[in-house]
Amino acid sequence: MSAATTRSRTPRAPDRLCAEAVGLAREAAEEAAAPAAVGEHTGTVAEGDRVVTHFFAADEPGYRGWRWAVTVARASRAKNVTLDETVLLPGPDAVLAPEWVPWSERLRPGDMGPGDLLPTEQDDLRLEPGYTGEDEPPPNSAVSHEMAEHLDAEDADLTSRTLSPSRASIAAIGEEIGLRRARVLSRYGLHTAADRWEEDFGAKTPMAQAAPASCVSCGFLVPMAGSLRQAFGVCANEFSPADGRVVSLAYGCGGHSEAAVMPKPPKPAEPVLDSMATDAFPLHPASRADEGGSVPPASADEDAAEDLGHS
Repeated sequence: MSAATTRSRTPRAPDRLCAEAVGLAREAAEEAAAPAAVGEHTGTVAEGDRVVTHFFAADEPGYRGWRWAVTVARASRAKNVTLDETVLLPGPDAVLAPEWVPWSERLRPGDMGPGDLLPTEQDDLRLEPGYTGEDEPPPNSAVSHEMAEHLDAEDADLTSRTLSPSRASIAAIGEEIGLRRARVLSRYGLHTAADRWEEDFGAKTPMAQAAPASCVSCGFLVPMAGSLRQAFGVCANEFSPADGRVVSLAYGCGGHSEAAVMPKPPKPAEPVLDSMATDAFPLHPASRADEGGSVPPASADEDAAEDLGHS
């Protein structure tokens, strides 16, 4: 190792006069903050030739580990030390705020509310161009340039009026039938969405593990279109925890349409009415004998019976 390399790695010794100007540095720190906010002197650092920074502990609530840095300097061959700058800086063990993260990276699902706008980056990996811009018609088309050259001027003018490029373009046709989208899901975006849905409502969830059957055989499953129909559907059971959600075909819950057949309540028996016989009830029941042992008088029915017997 050369001597120049050794000298470059050796810490610079602070200037003696600047290092001794602790009182000047403290006065500058107290003027910038307050006398009670400036703590003890914690050290010096040589910033350059005849330039030294003094550090004082910051006795401010909420600034643990911070320190006041006061830089002093002097001119060449001068003995007067002057003030350069005073600033509050964090120390090695200072409490700092978390590193700033862009809002696009801080956003989480469910953070958006009514009226919020979420701009999508131009190079978003989840999207790809839905239309490539190839508006040129096929060579054998009636509006191609090759066919237009063979037409007469009148026919060419008629063609330009009836089938103008703006109406005959692929983009215009796609817009008319409702298929015009500037960007569509890319394969990466499709896979990330599928992984997210599989994690929330997939076969490995506790609900699916305890379900009597999977969604693929449930009558409340609404199939999806496109390639996603091979693995996902939409739940339409209002009592299911996944109602209105995209669920995996391997997912399941207790609200399966064929989980159990509820037994019908028993039908009560028809009331039984016995109307074939009558019960006799006496109109004048016999009363009990009085205290003197006298017998109650005979009823009218008994008198009538005796009269019939004598006759």
